[in-house]
Amino acid sequence: MSLILSRRALVLGAAASLAGCDRLAKKEAVREALFSAENFHKWAQRGLMARDAMAREFRPDQISPFFRPNGTANPNTPEYKALWRNGFADWRLRVGGLVERPLALSLAQLHAFPHREQITRHDCVEGWSAIGKWRGVALKRILDAARLRDGARYIVFRCADDMGDGRGYYESIDLIDAFHPQTILAFALNDEPLRVANGAPLRLRVERQLGYKQAKYLMGIEALASLEGIGGGKGGYWEDRAGYDWYAGI
Repeated sequence: MSLILSRRALVLGAAASLAGCDRLAKKEAVREALFSAENFHKWAQRGLMARDAMAREFRPDQISPFFRPNGTANPNTPEYKALWRNGFADWRLRVGGLVERPLALSLAQLHAFPHREQITRHDCVEGWSAIGKWRGVALKRILDAARLRDGARYIVFRCADDMGDGRGYYESIDLIDAFHPQTILAFALNDEPLRVANGAPLRLRVERQLGYKQAKYLMGIEALASLEGIGGGKGGYWEDRAGYDWYAGI
């Protein structure tokens, strides 16, 4: 029988490993940083598992018959509809921030990069899951092409969905997840180009985190030293508006 290490079990196991750290934990600043729910979860997962540990991959016969869209099913803005009508020929993924070589990549240019395929499970915070086959470009390849500067610590994703407030959906991850081999910019699902409902023309797949981290309708990527100036400063749309954890590892 395979062992499934749940989020709860991971945290409880990490707690047991801290038995010898009680003197350090008595210091208020250390305690607040270490034992906040989000920081402790992040520390626990990364402390007990290898940084390059892979999310489970599935067989083709395990692919879900229908991959339910998460979040918005269509940005439906004039700008997005114009891109869609033209088959995204005029769309560009802009890569900037703390990089030595800013990029503006077309879909054709992304297709020219080496691809990765992976069959993984999407776990939504709403309680549903679906298994799909994704094809895309490892985010690492794009960041290497842009050449990150030394001060970069986070990668922020900007999306075409304005979420009704004109600000646009945004998410972020740190460099550990950005350079993970299963973190890809996906342009195909189940051997077909992404449908609008699933994030066309390009979406993030960061397979070791929950669904709201999988930003859809990508328009831009920024490498930054801090998340303080992004939205409300918590690193993501739902983190700022609904108090979701920034680190949503599973």
